[in-house]
Amino acid sequence: MPDREAMLVIPHRQLSPDALSGLIEEFVTRDGTDSGYTRGSLAENVAMVRRQLDAGQALVAFDNLTKTCNIVSVETLRENAEGPKCKSFQS
Repeated sequence: MPDREAMLVIPHRQLSPDALSGLIEEFVTRDGTDSGYTRGSLAENVAMVRRQLDAGQALVAFDNLTKTCNIVSVETLRENAEGPKCKSFQS
């Protein structure tokens, strides 16, 4: 069933400010990943990710299969997108 495997791209401006802040903070403090957000303070890293989201360099993606949300670079999403598995969510 293709829809169960779909990665949904959710415009970050459609998230509440609290939800977006929580997602970004979890992302930059996540253990076991090489996110590149370890050099600065939490505030600096959060600001960097926010700028990337605002500039369209990163996106919020929801994986319908694992029911998880992540922040991914546009480049990574394009490299990993396979046909209809990646959908954009607009309301």
